This record gives sequence, C-alpha cells and structure tokens, in this order.
Amino acid sequence: MKLKQAITLEKAAELLGCKYVGDANHIITGLNEIHVVEEGDVVFVDHPKYYDKALNSNATTILIDKEVDCPEGKGLLVSETPFDDFNFLTRQFSPFRPWVNQVGENLKVGENTIIHPNVTIGHDVSIGDNCMIHSGAVIGDNTIMGNNVIVQANTVIGSQAFYYKAKPSGRERMHTCGRVVLQDDVEIGAMCTIDAGVTGNTYIGEGTKIDNMVHIGHDTTVGKNCLFAAQVGIAGCVIIEDDVTLWGQVGVTSGVTIGHKAVVSGCAGVSKSLEGGKLYFGIPAEEARTKYKELAAIRKLPKIIENL
Repeated sequence: MKLKQAITLEKAAELLGCKYVGDANHIITGLNEIHVVEEGDVVFVDHPKYYDKALNSNATTILIDKEVDCPEGKGLLVSETPFDDFNFLTRQFSPFRPWVNQVGENLKVGENTIIHPNVTIGHDVSIGDNCMIHSGAVIGDNTIMGNNVIVQANTVIGSQAFYYKAKPSGRERMHTCGRVVLQDDVEIGAMCTIDAGVTGNTYIGEGTKIDNMVHIGHDTTVGKNCLFAAQVGIAGCVIIEDDVTLWGQVGVTSGVTIGHKAVVSGCAGVSKSLEGGKLYFGIPAEEARTKYKELAAIRKLPKIIENL
C-alpha cells in the first residue's frame, strides 16, 4: 500500500510512541508485507528467525521488536508489538469505511458495461468497458477490473484477507488494505471468492477463466490464460504462471509456485512448487509419470509378499 502523502521516520515513531534508529527525515512512502515490499516501504518483523530477511529486503524501514544494527540507508522503528503497530499504521492510512449505499464512493464504469440488479460495489472501484456483473455479486473496495470481464452471480471479489496473529487472547486479524486486480477478458464463475491483498494486490491475469465455487487467497498472482475448474482452493501468496490448468477440487498451499503450462489433475493437493509443462496428480501432487510407476510397484506388493 502506497501512502497518499509520505511521512518521516520521526513522524512514524511519534504516531506509534516508539523509538527510532536512523535519520529523523528518512522518508516512508508505503506499508507492505515482506513478499511484496519495495523501496520506501515499512515492513514488520517480530521473530529473530526473520530479522535478516526483513533487514535485507527491499523495505527501507523495518518495524522490529529489538534494536539491532541498522543497515545503511534504512531506518528502524523499535516496538514491543510490531504486528499491532503495523496494524495501527495500516488503519491510520487506510481506515475502514462502512458501506451505507449499494454503490460506494468514486465508482468508475466503462462503456457498454452491464451491472445487474442486487450487485453491491464498494469504494474506489474501477470497472472497464464491456463487462458483465451478475446479480448478487459483491465487489470490494479498490477493486480494478479491465475490459470484457464477466463476474457471475453471488461471487465476492475483494473479501478481507485470511491473515491472523495468534495471541493469548485469541486470533487478531491483519487489517486488509490491498485490492484485487482482474485484467482484460477474465471470467469468474458463480459463488467464487477472491481475497484482497493484505497490503498489496491479488492479480488474475488476462484471459483466465475460473469455474464456479473457486477460492483464491490474498496476494496470490494468477497468470494469463489459466483455467481453474470448480472447487479449486488456492491459499495466499501463491504464484501461478501463464497457461496453467487446475482441475476440480485441486488444493494449493501457500507460498508455492506452479510453473507455465503445468496441468494438475482433479482432487490433487499441491504442497510444494511444481515445474511447468508437466502433468501432476495425487496427494501430495507429483509428476504423473513418477506417480504411475509408484502405483504399478504398489500393485506388485501382494505377489512379492506371497513369495517371501
């Protein structure tokens, strides 16, 4: 998330009531998670295991729970509760705005776009030309749709990210201030759910077609011309490259990459990154040729046992 107006390191520390390390006039221009940070962004870290990753990332300000050596050209915000303070900053610069009408503020709609009755649209939404949004759809804040996009009935675009911090008092949600971007010629089936990015974007690439009852988690990037059959479930922070096919009920864990032109057969469970251009099936999903050999070997086991 980029700030509408940059602030200084000193000002951020003042807002949080915490100590800072670095130049008081060090500039902050955004807030992001570790996997999408850019120069000018604040990232938070609250576990020693991830200190080096955060300090060496593209982020130029690190919200951290311990004072450490500050890399040259960066700034530190030293906080006892980095998660809480990061949440405070995201709420400060992207506050929740309730919906009081069926259509929010600052809606932009292109030519020849049809929005059916009973569609609910949030704030700051942009919809391109020749789109079709069917009855019962909900389009969340900041969503961007290209041209020729179809959204079928009762689908939710831009729901809050499923991202929680475990605490003694329970689980606290990370404030969602990202968005969903649907590029040109995307089709989304009925009763699908696509989560907004936590602080960045969830992307659906040009020409991708998605069947009914598919879920796509926060900050996932789907490439061009992909095809997802019904009941596919994709976790957050997944990268799916161009021309990938996922057949019915495929499940994909977070943080993996599925390569260009990979095909994953129905009911498979993707628990690790998959190379492109191959067919996969099974739980966990493995390349089909390897899996068939394993199955053939298993079928021989009864005879082998009889002959022992």
